[in-house]
Amino acid sequence: MPTSSPILITGASGFVAIHTIIQLLEQGYNVRGTVRTLSREAEIRETISKHVQINDRLEILSANLEQESGWEEAMNGVEYVLHIASPFPLFEPKHEDELIIPAVQGTLRVLRAAHKAKVKRVVQVSSNAAISAGHNGRNKTFTEADWSVVENNIGAYSKSKTQAERAAWSFINGAENVNKLELVTINPPLIFGPIPNKDFPTSAEMIRTFMLGQVPGVGRIRMGFVDVRDVASAIILGMATPEAAGNRFACPAATLWINEIADILRREYEPRGYKKIPSIQFPSFIVRALALFDKKIALVANSLDWDYELSNEKAKRILKWTPRSKEEAILSMAESLIEQGFV
Repeated sequence: MPTSSPILITGASGFVAIHTIIQLLEQGYNVRGTVRTLSREAEIRETISKHVQINDRLEILSANLEQESGWEEAMNGVEYVLHIASPFPLFEPKHEDELIIPAVQGTLRVLRAAHKAKVKRVVQVSSNAAISAGHNGRNKTFTEADWSVVENNIGAYSKSKTQAERAAWSFINGAENVNKLELVTINPPLIFGPIPNKDFPTSAEMIRTFMLGQVPGVGRIRMGFVDVRDVASAIILGMATPEAAGNRFACPAATLWINEIADILRREYEPRGYKKIPSIQFPSFIVRALALFDKKIALVANSLDWDYELSNEKAKRILKWTPRSKEEAILSMAESLIEQGFV
């Protein structure tokens, strides 16, 4: 039976948060979402009301991860906090601290406010970027036991996710946590699935690029991904499953080479007039040369020819989590890109 106290969601306007709010409302929960500015409230309500009846079960408050104000009010009477807010940029920032400091300090701000309010459990959305980054070339199956190697040049985003999650576990396992606040982390890879509104998520950039035919071919790069609806269900299961406390959960649906993702798109959309979806896999030496001139390519060049898997065994076993098929995750995102006018 859903708890009568509201479930607090940080970053309520985001891609993952919107889907999580929809599922919580469908399951009978009351939801309180935080946004940096209340100017987003009407848009959030409009998006969610297309999927589920809101009535008076959704409350939106203003609270910024970079400021103290608002968090005490947000936590009032809350048993569970789903900490989803975190920036995911398309390009490297000028300085990595632009991402790392808000991610780490924001996470600790949420945990301290939750602890003070005697919240029972926080579910933090971390990332596979905190598990497998910096292990390039290690052809293995990655699990929750693995941590990204920040000493390697893993980029500001992966570093921010790794350090924010490590800071969270340090707080939970440290002397400050006298109230025995519980923590669960959900670590998804790249997130596909349906885009609910005109807010373009960074994780859609690859599929958008393919659908628009902006690249003639792809590199030999492997990628884990998952449907956004399954990330939302993993977050809720992480909240509601008693034995989840104190655990990290990787939640990939599949791991594919990028040309396999392009193949799935091409089979579906070429007959519908999308004739330029890439069909060539470039030799890796060509991609490395192109990376010298293109920032987008440079971000992925280190991953060329790296053959790895991501395990979802633990999420399936403890959370009883079942992801959608790889085809549905990919094609539902492509379909929503068309519907929302992005391609």
